[in-house]
Amino acid sequence: MSWASAVVLIVLITAIAGVMRSRHRGGRRLRDGEQGQSHLPSAREQQLEREVDDLRERIKVLERIATEGNTIEARETRRIAEEIESLRDQQGQHGN
Repeated sequence: MSWASAVVLIVLITAIAGVMRSRHRGGRRLRDGEQGQSHLPSAREQQLEREVDDLRERIKVLERIATEGNTIEARETRRIAEEIESLRDQQGQHGN
């Protein structure tokens, strides 16, 4: 099989899959329409969507905390702060 034949075959398979997918979606819409129901989210679904959005925001914050604390700059800042504290402790011991 030549490369041109392979390309044509891939395009053909992709097109057929797209048609089948759209038919499947269209059939589902027709069934929903036949029942006369427009899908409006219930109060519970809206509450769950808000909770998911809140959880996504929390995950973003936790990811930022986890990554910011592990950068080279953050570690260097922590090391300097610890060194300053140890010098203060030494200063306090000698001052007494």
